[in-house]
Amino acid sequence: MKISFIGGGNMATALIAGLAGNVAQGADIHVVDPEPEALQRLHAAYGVTSAPDIGATVAASDVIVLAVKPQQMRDVALHLQSQLSGGPLLLSIAAGIRAEDLSRWLGGYGAIVRTMPNTPALIGQGVTGMVALAGVGAAQKEAADSIMRAVGLTVWLDEESLIDPVTAVSGSGPAYVFYFLEAMQQAARDMGLSAEQGRALALATFTGAAQLAAQSDEGVEVLRQRVTSKGGTTHAAISSMEAAGVKEAIVAAMKAAAARGRELGEELGK
Repeated sequence: MKISFIGGGNMATALIAGLAGNVAQGADIHVVDPEPEALQRLHAAYGVTSAPDIGATVAASDVIVLAVKPQQMRDVALHLQSQLSGGPLLLSIAAGIRAEDLSRWLGGYGAIVRTMPNTPALIGQGVTGMVALAGVGAAQKEAADSIMRAVGLTVWLDEESLIDPVTAVSGSGPAYVFYFLEAMQQAARDMGLSAEQGRALALATFTGAAQLAAQSDEGVEVLRQRVTSKGGTTHAAISSMEAAGVKEAIVAAMKAAAARGRELGEELGK
């Protein structure tokens, strides 16, 4: 499988790191980026070929991964129109760009998969929401899945509108985790623990609890209830959070993220 990346930033680098030597050989991965330093770094690390502009190598690709900033996507699409005669799969990892708008910019091209990865992909622990337009064949869909599985889990969606909830839950989700960890560490310091102790305790607790939930056959509500003995310390903490409306605030915040995702799609798709 010959894969071209348009853009060589952090997420593209994470994908190339997962792909090289596994899904594809480094020599079969091509990267287009205007920054010579980025191209040199990727070639040295993974053996990829590179160029500053879209050209013949991109046109000969089986898959073209669009990894540019959302604001650049329309211009990239205009440059790509003449390179799609071979019917490659376009795999977009650009936030906010709807597949239907990308297809329109490309003159109705239909072999497009839109994805929403998240930053833990940088360490191979990501999760990606994915949706395919009707023009994507079964083999192309499998190729898209194999590429994104190189950096974590994949979740396929039936409708593109569900990308906005995915963005709210997992795309933006790492920031919520970091925010909660900030609060845990602040509380640790306020109660007399050192910054190093608070960090170690918070990170290990969050990581361990997440792994426990992932490996358990029981729901997180049951796991939470088992830790929450009535009248105990955990009960006091959960009661305080419930009185402050923490769960409702989190749900409202995630709905706000989804709404902003829809707004961005409208703005960027004009």
